Amino acid sequence: MMAETKAVASAAAPAEEGRSKTVVLVAVDDSDHSYRALEWAVRHVAATAGVPGARAVELVVVHAKPSPSPVVTMGGPGVSGDVVRLVEADLRKKADGVVDRARRLCVANSVQGVVEVVDGEPRHVLCNAVEKHHADLLVVGSHGYGAIKRALLGSVSDYCAHHAHCSVMIVKQPKPKN
Repeated sequence: MMAETKAVASAAAPAEEGRSKTVVLVAVDDSDHSYRALEWAVRHVAATAGVPGARAVELVVVHAKPSPSPVVTMGGPGVSGDVVRLVEADLRKKADGVVDRARRLCVANSVQGVVEVVDGEPRHVLCNAVEKHHADLLVVGSHGYGAIKRALLGSVSDYCAHHAHCSVMIVKQPKPKN
């Protein structure tokens, strides 16, 4: 498992008894849903900054970069190493874009934090990151899938809500007004 950690930003909010800070972990990918979750987290972290008596908040932004293996094996047996390298380069480029967008949002809101890119299945990467960082809150976006799509495709937010060892905030897209 590879992790790339870079400093980006900090603020303030309540933490569990005996701890000096609250850790808010946000899942990001290249979807608007995850970016909305990051916006929510950054807005709430920024709102607590400088509040007298409030504890510091550490923002941790995590992007789970999929392995090229599942993508490449869909091409069948005998896929060349060149294809694997091309897929890996594309996944790295996408991860760089996700991380850059997250950093820009943090900087624009004067929020510091840590950004990590971790190889693996998002649901497992996020639950492991919660443990690693001793997160108090995991913030994820919702794609708004119905029950059937969720059953077929699986839901990262649903999995994390049941398996993460912290509170989970699922940020939904607002419903369009008719």
